[in-house]
Amino acid sequence: MKKLLFLFLLICFSNFAQNTLHYNDEKGSEKATLEDIKWLAGNWKGEAFGGQFEENWSAPSGGSMLFSFKLVSDGKIAFYELGHIVEKDNTLLYQIKHFDGNLKGWEEKDKSEDFRFIKKEKNRMYFDNFTFEKISNNEVNVYAYFEDSKKEVVFNFKK
Repeated sequence: MKKLLFLFLLICFSNFAQNTLHYNDEKGSEKATLEDIKWLAGNWKGEAFGGQFEENWSAPSGGSMLFSFKLVSDGKIAFYELGHIVEKDNTLLYQIKHFDGNLKGWEEKDKSEDFRFIKKEKNRMYFDNFTFEKISNNEVNVYAYFEDSKKEVVFNFKK
């Protein structure tokens, strides 16, 4: 009985943080276009980090989908993000820049955080450490793996 319980717990915990993938240089990126993720366009809201967020994604145009993110906590701006998903080399690239409430950048002036595309599956788009999952036309989950804490966090977006 103890062995069976141990096996059950092992299976449960091994599947706990399996919504994100890590980019593998040897495998590279699957081919993809913005058509594959155009369902992300729109104005989204949710809760994260003890506050409320808004994230707005543009429709695909000019080879990119632009987004802006704002987190409000305790009535104040915690931070902003600005970024895009771009078509590059027959696949996609997700890039982000962060700013504090006074628009002071976190990254160096000419740097961004870049997350390479890995693969697409049904209603999911996998980037390095990020997964976008379409639940419905009005709901999306975004899974993010944070290297520092070694934890995966889910953000639920609703229109």
